Amino acid sequence: MMRGFISLVLCLAVTSVSGQTVHRLTIDGAIGPATAQYVVQGLETAEAESASAVILQMDTPGGLDQSMRDIIQAILASEVPVIGYVAPSGARAASAGTYILYATHWAAMAPGTNLGAATPVQVGGMPGNPDGGAREPDAGGAASESDEAPADQGGRAQSASERKRINDAVAYIRSLAELRGRNAEWAERAVRESVSLSAEAAYREGVIDQVATNTQAVLAAVDGRRLLQESTEPLRLADAVIDERVPDWRNELLAVITNPNVAYILLLVGIYGLIFELANPGTFVPGVIGGISLLLALFALQALPVNYAGLGLIALGVLFMLGEALAPSFGALGVGGVLAFGLGSLLLFDTEGPGFELSMLLVAGVTAASLVIFMGTAMLALRAFRRRGVAGRAHMQGEQGEVIATRPELRVWVEGERWKARCDKPLGEGDRVRVTAIDGLTLRVEPMDTRETNDDGAL
Repeated sequence: MMRGFISLVLCLAVTSVSGQTVHRLTIDGAIGPATAQYVVQGLETAEAESASAVILQMDTPGGLDQSMRDIIQAILASEVPVIGYVAPSGARAASAGTYILYATHWAAMAPGTNLGAATPVQVGGMPGNPDGGAREPDAGGAASESDEAPADQGGRAQSASERKRINDAVAYIRSLAELRGRNAEWAERAVRESVSLSAEAAYREGVIDQVATNTQAVLAAVDGRRLLQESTEPLRLADAVIDERVPDWRNELLAVITNPNVAYILLLVGIYGLIFELANPGTFVPGVIGGISLLLALFALQALPVNYAGLGLIALGVLFMLGEALAPSFGALGVGGVLAFGLGSLLLFDTEGPGFELSMLLVAGVTAASLVIFMGTAMLALRAFRRRGVAGRAHMQGEQGEVIATRPELRVWVEGERWKARCDKPLGEGDRVRVTAIDGLTLRVEPMDTRETNDDGAL
């Protein structure tokens, strides 16, 4: 045991003298609230544990604007140098990943990787026409026919909101490029023209600082440099120990439920669970599952860019469906609720960011299934409403029977039971009769003629 303790002390001593600790954070997939939380917490932990640097390894198609900005703000405020590294081969830092790579103190890419295509995607409105085709007014207050709106790379005229969004993105990425001393002109083209570069081309253009085959090559290139302006000592990372920092279970859970499709399914399970519980009080299981799912869905929605018009339509649809469950309206409330819910689902998420699109097939399938369910329920309710009663005195009227005795009193066989009966006309045993009324426990009957009996199939 003493030998093991001595070995541990020697390892710690060697690490403290000959090497430093570098934390590695990994972005693999679309950038969302869970990714932002993971990176921000990772940078805070690196500062708290006095790490020498942080390697931010990326392979991402992009993501949400707000999550990207949260990560960049954390990088810019970090007291630990952040090394951006696009890896492994075949990876990319597209869209939001390009902005983040520009923000890092040192940018490296593995061979066979690429970056770019940083044009902000459509947010809200109709695709390709967010302003409804309106033009900005000229100085006289009227839309000018001679001054055409600037066109994008596809030749389509850009609307006012598109130009504002793109100009804001250009200013943002240029400020990052100027801060890190990288190619600002290409950064602007990446936003305006959605151009991309391979790792080798990015190095030649001055977009990144290095093309590296592995992490050790990146650390060797940074060794002896001062990446932070306020730093007085150069980094010594050639023999640094890399500490992998993977997302904890909270980040993993947040990453799962903040997927718009998963959040939408949780919302559906919650809503339908509560509807079934209210329609059948005391079952408990649908209510418990629905309540938990609904709370998880609401937690996910508060982290995602939600369109409140869509959320309002969903709430209205839920109220209509609850009304149908509690006070059946033969489908009017149910069908209206399903349609409102379907329209709200289409408008729910105010983004088309990569990896955060709501599946239209999922929305269409759920809406169609709900519509079939409520239409079927409405048809069954209408059929039951029209059906003659099957219990009580009312259901006996019109039933057919057979005379089984005439003395000492008239007896008939109706629905498997012997009944006392009265009739104004003479009857004989075996005659077919129809019930016309009920007087206490005595039936009033009338004889059925031969033709009617034959038509009914009775012998």
